[in-house]
Amino acid sequence: MFNSLKKLSLTQLAIALTVISILIRFLSLGLYPLMDTTEARYGEMARIMYETGNWITPMFDYNVPFWGKPPLFTWLSAAGFEIFGVNEFAARVPHLLVGLLILAMTWFVASREENSNKEQAWLATAILATTVAFIVISGAVMTDTALTFGITLSMIGFWQSWTKQSRFWGYMFFVGLSVGMLAKGPLTLILVGISLTLWICGDKRWKRIPTCLPWKGGIAIFLMLSLPWYLLAEWKSPGFLNYFIVGEHIKRFIVSGWEGDLYGTAHKEIRGTIWLYWALATLPWTPILMYQVARFFKAGEEGVVSDNGYFGFLWCWMLSPLILFTFSGNILSSYVMPGLPAFALLIAGYQGKLKLPDKVYKIGLITPVLIVIAALLLGYNLTGKEVEKNLLSTWSQQVEAPESQLVYLNKRPFSAQFYSNGKAEKVTGSLSAVLNDLKEPTFLAVKTNQIPQGFMWNKNRCELRAESTNRELVYCTQSNFNDAIISLND
Repeated sequence: MFNSLKKLSLTQLAIALTVISILIRFLSLGLYPLMDTTEARYGEMARIMYETGNWITPMFDYNVPFWGKPPLFTWLSAAGFEIFGVNEFAARVPHLLVGLLILAMTWFVASREENSNKEQAWLATAILATTVAFIVISGAVMTDTALTFGITLSMIGFWQSWTKQSRFWGYMFFVGLSVGMLAKGPLTLILVGISLTLWICGDKRWKRIPTCLPWKGGIAIFLMLSLPWYLLAEWKSPGFLNYFIVGEHIKRFIVSGWEGDLYGTAHKEIRGTIWLYWALATLPWTPILMYQVARFFKAGEEGVVSDNGYFGFLWCWMLSPLILFTFSGNILSSYVMPGLPAFALLIAGYQGKLKLPDKVYKIGLITPVLIVIAALLLGYNLTGKEVEKNLLSTWSQQVEAPESQLVYLNKRPFSAQFYSNGKAEKVTGSLSAVLNDLKEPTFLAVKTNQIPQGFMWNKNRCELRAESTNRELVYCTQSNFNDAIISLND
């Protein structure tokens, strides 16, 4: 394989990298469980949507509305369940398809740029397809791929409208904003706004703002596509708008360790950590961009400016999430993703101006290899990361499972909800108190560190049915409860 790659032109190498990365990511989608907490949580919300037929309000649990995000991510996975049934592949593949659309748009804008060619277009596509964060996240049940699609469509729509005076692409700018509003909300407007504000402030570009977009028709399209769901969501679940707008979009990002999160714990990080996340998320290409920028400055070239402002536009796009989240204490590494298409376009653009040897770009082969390794480690549960699939696979095969309740002691992972089809419940308290309160045959999942030393389930008390790395699953019948409690107290 590697000998064959040596003979390829840069265009052929880029196409090969793109195809290999996408194919391996596609094949990996069903090889490992939905991971706690993000994937399993969002996958379970999509499963509930699919089961209940409630396509308006995502549900955190049965009868518990989820106000933290708009519904596009649940629509995608729930649609996958409709087509392929409830499984990991079905949950993830719609998000990967959205990722492919982002790749297609990246190829399009690179191929249409002045002084560009198909080589640069395919190189930009290959770089994005093999950027670690992009290819991992685009095949995961998360909100970021749909958000990135919306922002990419808006930014490309604006650029084509600005440079080609295309009314169609002007409308696409507003369609992209609508997609982003349904993917992650007003954050879309903020990120696009930062990008464009930074760019138009230079070279007196602001003078063209009144005429560069079809404002009246575009705003009408934006409102028509995005506003109905927000009104329906507030009508179906009063209080949504206050929590989502004020809590999720103001307090979450300015209050470090924000404690108003209804659905988890805020991610408390040192302000500025987003730049480290970016450097890691853009691997293996981070050094290439830095090296190319240094070469341009050393050669006396304008590293961030082109005749039509293309490079400056891309820099503003790429940096907008970093600028915004520099001042946030609640961040995740996935927050850099909306700028990744611009990152790939920048490297390809610099290659067109000051070439690096073709062999440098073989570094992209690292990414599909890492995907294979990660999928195998997760699939065979070799990472030590908590996931309930194997334990609940054994539970589902028990003859008593259909007629017995399934209970998790003190903590119920989201993957337990997903892999039990919503049957898993949570009880809190000591093991003895919970056993004492059980009134019917029950499967009980208990963390090993919650079981008293020396305690045994057998001897006609509760029967051990399955074990995982950190939990035991036991089956208790009503007649055994008192004996089990006696044993626990001995």
